[in-house]
Amino acid sequence: MDEAIEKTLKQEFDAEEGSFLLRLRGDLEWDRAAFTRLERAMRVACEQSQGDEKLDRWLAEGFYEVAMWVPTWTSHPNFPRPTPETYYEDCIERISDLTSWFFRGWHDYSEGHLWPDL
Repeated sequence: MDEAIEKTLKQEFDAEEGSFLLRLRGDLEWDRAAFTRLERAMRVACEQSQGDEKLDRWLAEGFYEVAMWVPTWTSHPNFPRPTPETYYEDCIERISDLTSWFFRGWHDYSEGHLWPDL
């Protein structure tokens, strides 16, 4: 995997300073720039690993934790969700799509699908 992507994912999955997960948990803030950074790195990881027979445990754990924890944590009615609501819903769907792609090695969209920025 590309070193820059690996570094970004390690920082994000470890909830290091400035990461999306740390801001979400510690500050109760959906940091759009941090989410974009995480989402793009996850997407590249999916692209680069889709033909792999084995996955690194830390990557698998990271994808799993993001997919399970983010929707649960942000579903609380008092969590200050980002607006508009469609942005939030699209982000949660994207996390699910990327996690599915990562674990299966292919995504649900037709060949040549362009992933729009959120």
